[in-house]
Amino acid sequence: MAYMYNYFLSKRVYDKNKIDFGKLLFSDEAIRKLLIPLIIENLLTSLMGMADSMMVTRIGSAAISAVSLTDSINVLIIQMLSALATGGAIVCSQYIGAGDIKRANAAARQVLVVVLTISSALTFVCELLNRPLLRLIFGQVEPDVMHYAVIYFLFTGFSFPFMGLYQAGAAFFRSGGDSKFPMQISIISNILNIIGNYIFIFICGWGVAGAALSTLLSRIFCALVVLAALRRPVRPIVVKNYLSIRPDFNMIQKILTIGIPAGIENSMFQFGKLAIQSSVSTLGTTSIAAQAMTVIFENLNGIAGGAIGLGLMTITGQTIGAGRREEAKYYVLKLMDIGEASIIFSCALVFAVCKPVMLLAGMEPAAARECFMMMIWITIVKPLIWVPSFIPPYAFRSAGDVRYPMLVSTLSMWFMRVFLTTLLILHFGFGPIAVWIGMFSDWFIRGVCYLTHLLRGHWMKHQVI
Repeated sequence: MAYMYNYFLSKRVYDKNKIDFGKLLFSDEAIRKLLIPLIIENLLTSLMGMADSMMVTRIGSAAISAVSLTDSINVLIIQMLSALATGGAIVCSQYIGAGDIKRANAAARQVLVVVLTISSALTFVCELLNRPLLRLIFGQVEPDVMHYAVIYFLFTGFSFPFMGLYQAGAAFFRSGGDSKFPMQISIISNILNIIGNYIFIFICGWGVAGAALSTLLSRIFCALVVLAALRRPVRPIVVKNYLSIRPDFNMIQKILTIGIPAGIENSMFQFGKLAIQSSVSTLGTTSIAAQAMTVIFENLNGIAGGAIGLGLMTITGQTIGAGRREEAKYYVLKLMDIGEASIIFSCALVFAVCKPVMLLAGMEPAAARECFMMMIWITIVKPLIWVPSFIPPYAFRSAGDVRYPMLVSTLSMWFMRVFLTTLLILHFGFGPIAVWIGMFSDWFIRGVCYLTHLLRGHWMKHQVI
């Protein structure tokens, strides 16, 4: 494979003379062992949502629209919790790189305290304000869509503490370089979710409620298994005696210093998506269903790239913790090359199967046509501009530089994606393709900003531990 980013950027990003390529902290084999399970896990996590959407499609467009709209809120909350877990994972990975396993374990215990406290509070608020919250965000959607959305949100809201604990536990395993175990949990969980969907939707006839219940049970399973596995002293991070954990506010502050900006970034990203959903919801059930399925496909063709970013965070975190800063810069470009190859392959593969999947899902013909036209543009544009806009910020965060990606992503999201999409839909009469015009503009601006930041090297001047 031609290493495009290394070829063009290596002389300005890192000094080859300061790297011992014969004694790299992560060999090619170690990188493969880290990335492949991450890709599979991300794929299976997306399939959980896709299984819900495809199975409820049989109920009708109102059901798939409700699941899509409600999942926008669910994803927002899950991303917030994931960002908090990420803050802890970065601290843990740097301690592991520095050889301080005791401090890594202490950080892990505090991450669990933070995630459980915040996720429980979010569950309480979402259950208490179920219908008003949906009305506030989505406005006056069709009555049957709102009916299904209320039911789906009622069940999935209870899953936030379990999903938060799983996210934290999985992040601890990845911090130690073990991405295989979280993948195994995802495989079992997704099998259980699909079986549950089939039983609850088609045999019991519970419809959207059945899909939501199956998702809730799957997330409970994930949390219980990962918490049990963390007690086994066979990995770098071990957490025992959960009931004896008490807050360590100094460690919590260190975790939140990274987790809060990352949480704000992820939250603003999802708030922007909710604002876009509000505009899309004015286009009618057919366009909502087309956009919902397009989002599923676009998520699928970005799964490998996102997993590579997560892997980069573990790699650069441990490398920086070990004091090998030039080597960390080398890994950024190396994984950008791997990410580019994965995006090209994923986009081509998803485009090839999107029509058969829509047919299998029983989409209405008008919605399927709209979806396919959007997929043409995504398949062309995404390989050109996606990698620089999403993979480098994982390295920035792992080095402790969380404010720059937060500012860039937030401003780009609101000024390019949200404003432009809303303008095109509400004032120029565009259909759901406006969402992707705004998204492509957002990706381009981010990519320019992140490549510039990578070249300047300021992201390496931060201190985490």
